Amino acid sequence: MLSLRIDGELLERLRHHAARRGMSVQDYVVRTLVRDDFDERFQTAVEETEKFYGVT
Repeated sequence: MLSLRIDGELLERLRHHAARRGMSVQDYVVRTLVRDDFDERFQTAVEETEKFYGVT
């Protein structure tokens, strides 16, 4: 479980973004967190691969 406190302006922006995708705010936030986590893990894997092969 994740609990967030956000101000009204941010909530409205999240509602707008989620509505454009036909999602709930909760689903939109979770999907964004998962995507960012994947991006970060992918970038780390690329960097480790480059280190392994000596790419600079």
